[in-house]
Amino acid sequence: MRVLLVEDDPMVGEAVRKGLRQDGFAIDWVQDGKSADVALRTEDYAMLLLDLGLPQKDGLAVLRTLRERGNAIPVLITTARDAVADRVAGLDAGADDYLIKPFDLEELSARMRALSRRQAGRAESLVQVREVILNPATHEVTVSGKPVNLSAREFTLLQAFMDRPGVVLSRAQLEEKLYGWDDSIESNAVEVHIHALRKKVGSDFIKNVRGVGYLVPA
Repeated sequence: MRVLLVEDDPMVGEAVRKGLRQDGFAIDWVQDGKSADVALRTEDYAMLLLDLGLPQKDGLAVLRTLRERGNAIPVLITTARDAVADRVAGLDAGADDYLIKPFDLEELSARMRALSRRQAGRAESLVQVREVILNPATHEVTVSGKPVNLSAREFTLLQAFMDRPGVVLSRAQLEEKLYGWDDSIESNAVEVHIHALRKKVGSDFIKNVRGVGYLVPA
C-alpha cells in the first residue's frame, strides 16, 4: 500500500516512515501543506496520514482541498491537537479517523488496516482466495492450512492481488504499491517478487496476462 505521510517534525516523520516500511507500507513523506497538495495532485495514494499544524498550508486546509476535488482516499489525522473541537473539525472536514500524538506505531498500523478494510468494503480482517489465507494484522499467510514465510514486499504484493481478485494489475501499478520516492527500483523487481511468490503459494495462483500485467483469478 502506498501512503502519503504529511509530518513537519523530522523525528516523528522518520520514526513513522521507518516503522511503517517495516510493516510493508510504501511511504512518501512531505513536511509542509503545499508539498502535500502537489503530491496528492500528481500521485495515486491508497491513504493519507495528515498532521494539522503544518507550515505553508494548514492540515485542515489540505484536507478540505482534497475533498473539494472529489478525492475520497482514507485520511487519518495524526496530531497533538487533542481538544474535542479540533477532533470535530477534522472529522467534519472529511477525515476518516483521528490519532493523538504521541501514539504507538502498532496502533497506527492497526487503524490504517481498519481504514483499508472499510475502503474495500470488508468487515473481516482475514483475506482469503481459494486455499490462500492472508492476515494483514499479523502478516501471516497460510496455503492449505500450512504457514508460508514471506518478505515484507512479497506480503504487500500478495495482498494487492488478493484485495482485488480477478482484476489485472500492471507492473507500474504494482511498483506504486511497493515503492516510495526514496526507494531504488530494479527494472525487473516486480517479476522477481512474483517469481518468489509463485514458489511459495503455488505456481498457478498468480496469472500473467500477456502485455497487460498480472492477476489472481477470483
